[in-house]
Amino acid sequence: LRWDRPGHGWVPPLSFIPVAEETGVILPIGDWVLREACRQARVWHDALPPGRAPAVAVNLSARQIAEPGLAARVAAALTDSGLPPDGLVLEITESILMKDRDLAMSRLGELKALGVGLAVDDFGTGYSSLTYLRGFPIDILKIDKAFVDDVADDAEAAQLARAIVELGRTLHLSTVAEGIERPEQCAVMRDSACALGQGYLFSRPVDAAALWEMLRSTVGAPR
Repeated sequence: LRWDRPGHGWVPPLSFIPVAEETGVILPIGDWVLREACRQARVWHDALPPGRAPAVAVNLSARQIAEPGLAARVAAALTDSGLPPDGLVLEITESILMKDRDLAMSRLGELKALGVGLAVDDFGTGYSSLTYLRGFPIDILKIDKAFVDDVADDAEAAQLARAIVELGRTLHLSTVAEGIERPEQCAVMRDSACALGQGYLFSRPVDAAALWEMLRSTVGAPR
């Protein structure tokens, strides 16, 4: 998500999301993002060969988690778009999970009942205990960029990243390495048995049209 601010150009999310959170504007923004992501993902599901369409991941904010009608809005977005629940992954930062564990557990339970995937974003920065981590109905751990930055240059950093991957495997969770920018980082994480990654090495942020060309060329879908 980027804001095209008149007279200023493209504004990155770190510059406007905190303000949107504080003012409450994040709620309509979040609803629009969720619905648009589901709509677009359904287009890709219809166009790509069976079983080849990727799930789309959408970040949830602290304000959205606090809203009691969140699960109903997610269900409506899935129904209106026709996207199957397993085509959607909702990402919640570790710090949000730890801020109010009882509320987070309740919300995640409601969302999991819909059949969507759940991911912990920025894992490693929120100081969650293993006891609580085991209790949350999550599917994916996304290893924070801070743990990936130095894996190619620092043996201790690489070992720490491997430990997180092993933790995910022990808890039967998939792991995703965030912030991969260099081939050397990718190689270390791949050698650590981390199957998925994201970062500028693979692509800068792009719009749906550009992403479609990437998907089409990868899976051989028709134009």
